[in-house]
Amino acid sequence: MVSIIGPLLVYLAGALAVTLPGYGSAKVVGRLGQIATGIMVEDPTMFGKLLILQALPGTQGIYGLLGWFMIMNHSGMLGGSVAISLQQGLLFLLASLPIAFIGLLSAFHQGNVAEGGMALVTKHGQTSGNAIVLSVMVETYAILALLATILGVLSIAM
Repeated sequence: MVSIIGPLLVYLAGALAVTLPGYGSAKVVGRLGQIATGIMVEDPTMFGKLLILQALPGTQGIYGLLGWFMIMNHSGMLGGSVAISLQQGLLFLLASLPIAFIGLLSAFHQGNVAEGGMALVTKHGQTSGNAIVLSVMVETYAILALLATILGVLSIAM
């Protein structure tokens, strides 16, 4: 008898990897868009500088999608295979956790930094590079979480 628990755990792993960072990115990018719109009411020329700061927290959603693809592809589920043991399913679930949770949290924290950067750029337009660098520093941890997820997935013997 073939157990469906292994494949279900892989689906759960993929769902966590894509949903949590995607939610964080969507929520923060939306909030920053509202803030940018308010700033541009006063100065429409700020659009380009604000757009970069708004877009940066959106990358966590992309990283989550990459994590989902790695999980689904390496497990064979993308190709329709369901020959996954309970142990393998649990390993995929554990491998998804870095990008799932760090992706979610870093999107919120990067959004906070980007919001501060928008305030900085509003007062001192020439500081947009500084604001971007400060926001990108948070990005480092999302990239490390994606790397941890990818290495974890690739270490699972199939």
